[in-house]
Amino acid sequence: MNAKNTNLQSKLSPIKKSGEILAPLSGILFSLAFAPFNNAYLAFLALSILFYSWLNTTPGRALLRGYLFGLGSFGLGVSWVYVSLHDFGGANALISGSLTVLFVSFWSLFPALAAYVSVKISSSISNIFSLPAIWIGMEYFRGHMVLDGFPWLLCAYSQLQTPLAGYIPLLGVYGTGFLLALSASIVVAMATYKKRCLLLALVLLAIWATGAWLQSIKWTHAIGEPIRVSLIQGSVSQDQKWLPENRQKTLELYKTMTQAHWDSKVIVWPETAIPAFLSEVYEYFLFPLGQEAKRNHTDLVISVPTRGHSEGEIYNSVITLGKNTGIYSKDHLLPFGEYLPWQPVSGFLLNQLSINLGNFSSGGINQTLLQAGGYPFLTSICYEDAFGDAAIRGLPDAAYLVNVTNDGWFGNSIEPYQHLQIARMRAMETGRYLLRATNTGVTAIIDPRGNTVSQAPLFQAAVLTDFITPMGGMTPYAQIGDTPIIYLMFCLVFGTLLLRFWTSNKAAMLQTDKS
Repeated sequence: MNAKNTNLQSKLSPIKKSGEILAPLSGILFSLAFAPFNNAYLAFLALSILFYSWLNTTPGRALLRGYLFGLGSFGLGVSWVYVSLHDFGGANALISGSLTVLFVSFWSLFPALAAYVSVKISSSISNIFSLPAIWIGMEYFRGHMVLDGFPWLLCAYSQLQTPLAGYIPLLGVYGTGFLLALSASIVVAMATYKKRCLLLALVLLAIWATGAWLQSIKWTHAIGEPIRVSLIQGSVSQDQKWLPENRQKTLELYKTMTQAHWDSKVIVWPETAIPAFLSEVYEYFLFPLGQEAKRNHTDLVISVPTRGHSEGEIYNSVITLGKNTGIYSKDHLLPFGEYLPWQPVSGFLLNQLSINLGNFSSGGINQTLLQAGGYPFLTSICYEDAFGDAAIRGLPDAAYLVNVTNDGWFGNSIEPYQHLQIARMRAMETGRYLLRATNTGVTAIIDPRGNTVSQAPLFQAAVLTDFITPMGGMTPYAQIGDTPIIYLMFCLVFGTLLLRFWTSNKAAMLQTDKS
C-alpha cells in the first residue's frame, strides 16, 4: 500500500470505527431538518456524514450503516404512526408500538439498499455523481413504486427556505433533492481528495449561488384580480366526528361558520367534513346550502364520502356547490388507511388485531377540473398532495390548487407540520396559490413561492380568510415533470457501471502485460 493510500486509510479510520454510532445519529439529524424543527442545513450535514461513513468500507457494512440511518430518520420522522394507531385506531400500546417498529423497520430498508448499491458499484471520484443519483433514485422508488408510494421525508422538503429552493420550480422535489445530495457528496470528496478541493469548492458554490439567483425569477403570472377565500377549520374531534348523535351538530357548525363568510368568493371545507354519505345529506342540507351560496355569488368546495354504483363501492370525494357544480373522487389512496394492499393477508391480520380501516375505491386520473370563484382549480385530498406529478396534471388550466385534509388522525404530533411542508412544495413546483383546509390543522393559504400567507392555529375552530390571485403559465417543472430527472439518475448510475467495467478491464490488461 503506497503512502497516499495509507494516509487516506488513516483519515477514514475514525469513521470506520464509529460509523455504526454515527449512522443512527445522522438519521436523527436528518429528520430534525424537516418541519416542525426546520433545521434545514442539518439535512446537508446528515447526508455528508452518512456518505462519508460509506467510504472505503464493504457493501455489507455500508448496508448496516444505511439501515441504522433509516432507523434514526424514520424512527423520529414518522413517530406519528404510533399516535394514529393508538389514539385513534383503537389499538393498544403493545400492538401500536409493534406496528410502528415494523413500519419504521420496513422503510429503513431503502437507505440501506442505497448504501449497498453505492458501495457495490462505485469507486473513487465516480462517487461524486453516482452516490447522490442512487440516493435520489431510491427516494423515487420508495415514493412511487412500493405500496403505491411513501414519499415522506424526501430530502428536498427540508430545503424550502435555503438557496436550493430556487431549483424547485425548475427541477421539482427529486431534482432539488439530487442537488442537495450532490452537495453532500462534493463535501465528502473535498475531505478525501485534497488536490481537487478548490475545483470542488467552486462547483459547490456555483450550485448554491445559482439556486439563490433562481429565486428571483417569477415563472408564472396573474391572470385575474385577487379572489377572497375562506377556509373552514371545524376542529371536530376525531373520536366524536362519526358518532351518529353528533352528525347534526357538526353540520350546523359548518353551516354557521360558512354563512358568516358569504362575502368570500370561495369557501372550502376540510376532508370528509360531512360525517355522512352525500346521498344521506344532499336533499335536506347540501342542496339548500348550495342555493344559498349561489344567491350570494359564492362557491362552496365541500368534502364528503360518496357511494358508487356497485355494492360496497365508496369514494373519498370533493364536490362544488354554487354557480358551478362538480365532483372529484380521490385517485391516489392511502395504503392501510383507505385500502388494504396484500389482500387477503393484510385484511385478516388487521381484523385479528381489531384495527378497522377504510376500504375506498379510486376515482381515477382522468377527472374534470372543478371550478370555484370563476376559475378551474386542481383538487387533492389529503395524502395526494405528496405526489408532485399528480399536482401538474391539471396545468396550465388550473388557476390555483386546493387540498382538503384531515390530519386529526395524528393528534398533536409532528405530522401536521410535515404535511404542510409537503403542500408548500407543491405550490412552488406549480407556481400557484394553494388553499389547504384541514379539520384540526394546519389550515393555511400558501403563495406560489411556498410562503405561508396565513395560517390557523391547531385544534381550534377557525375560519381563515385572505386573498389569492389566480395564476397562469407553467413552471419548467410543470412542463417536464419528474421523468427527465429520473432518466438522468439512471444514466449516472449506468455510467458508473460502465466506468467500473472499463477500469477493471484496463487493470486486468495491465496485469496481463506485466506478467
